[in-house]
Amino acid sequence: MGATLSGAQYIEVDGASLRARSAGAGPAVVLVHGWALDLEMWRAQIDLLADRYHVIAFDRRGFGRSSGVPGLEQDVHDIERVMDAFSVSSAALVGMSQGARVALRWALKHPERISCLVLDGPPAEGWPQSVGAKEIPIDEYRQRIGVGGVDAFRSMWLQHPFMKLHTGSPCAHALLREIVVRYPALDLLNEPAELPLLCERDLQRVSVPTLILSGEHDSPQRRSIAARMTRALPEARLRVLSGVGHLGALDDPVSYVQALRDFFSGQPAMSAGAAL
Repeated sequence: MGATLSGAQYIEVDGASLRARSAGAGPAVVLVHGWALDLEMWRAQIDLLADRYHVIAFDRRGFGRSSGVPGLEQDVHDIERVMDAFSVSSAALVGMSQGARVALRWALKHPERISCLVLDGPPAEGWPQSVGAKEIPIDEYRQRIGVGGVDAFRSMWLQHPFMKLHTGSPCAHALLREIVVRYPALDLLNEPAELPLLCERDLQRVSVPTLILSGEHDSPQRRSIAARMTRALPEARLRVLSGVGHLGALDDPVSYVQALRDFFSGQPAMSAGAAL
């Protein structure tokens, strides 16, 4: 593990240096951010959960202040390295949006190291692509970068419905803009290989208790996916967060954390005596 810098630690992994932040003690919770975001989206969750849990968040490779070439398959390996760096043998895994794809694959690959799973606003997995038609115009964004540079893309992305905050908090709006401005767009510039979708049989093999979070004002497609995924996963339950969109963790941090606490309180592996 590298040196601490501004409250963050840098973990050296194959081909990248990952910025990570850790707080609290107790059963571990690992937070995995979504696309074009970074660990700062979890500021409130880190603070509010640290009284009872060992909370860990990191910038996925190529996002935020982590180096390396982005790749979802590599993200799965990186979770293992991050957990090992903090001497965590098992954890609750919270994956937001694209991070939910990473979290699902971790649960399938390392069921012995996951105590429970939270999927927040997950994309489509397990069904034909037509069920989860792309809501993010990646090709259009690449073209915008080619014409106007990364700043032109960032301005465009902030106008996407996924980036709409329903809170009136100026701090939340400022934080979101700060995060997006920091996004280096390496995956748009490098065009990494697409990760194949899981099949429905894969979802049926997810053997841990799972909470699906869905924002009341998230897109109709994401709300439909959340409901369908709840039915497909063997031990899943759905919780709809009132008054928030796709970015529930920023829109209403208190309600978001309460949903996590309620879920964790029902999991024996997340009790105080189950640390590490």
